[in-house]
Amino acid sequence: MIYGYIRVSTDKQTTENQAFEINCFSKKNKIRVDKWIKETISGTSALDKRKLGHLLKNMQPEDILLTTELSRLGRNLLQVMSILNYCLNNDIQVWTIKDGYKLGSDIQSKVLAFAFGLSAEIERNLISQRTRESLARLKSEGKRLGRPNGHSLKSLEKWKNHQERIHNLLKMGVPKRQICISLGISETTLYRFIQRQL
Repeated sequence: MIYGYIRVSTDKQTTENQAFEINCFSKKNKIRVDKWIKETISGTSALDKRKLGHLLKNMQPEDILLTTELSRLGRNLLQVMSILNYCLNNDIQVWTIKDGYKLGSDIQSKVLAFAFGLSAEIERNLISQRTRESLARLKSEGKRLGRPNGHSLKSLEKWKNHQERIHNLLKMGVPKRQICISLGISETTLYRFIQRQL
């Protein structure tokens, strides 16, 4: 089966241009799209939250995923590579119109996938290295990393002057969530306050 996949990020964008391109490509290459999948969602969203993720799980070997360009699959290289890797491992072909890719189980596709995979791994390593360097620099400048000590206790002390009000609201049966909203505190802070102060 051939699946036409279309994705836009917002409701303000239209799917018509992508559908037009896929239809023109199909006519030119004398193929027919069996099923269309259209979704409005950010390309950075997790694959399992997208129609694309559901589609990939249900595609069979030799099926074709046809889309206008690789960026429709995801907005970062790691995500696109993960999707391509899944497709190649399951003998699902990925055709992109603008990029001109026809990725399948042939050696050319595997070489291209290897190149993409290597690029993704290099990008992962560079991000990791930049993070480590940044943390090391901050540490050398004497900046403390992580959550400050006593953060929870400070929150509790900050609201200690509301002790009587909280006590009265609880006696009146006001829901804890409502108390949190009225005082501008989290439920966790309220529960800790109740445990320690009341």
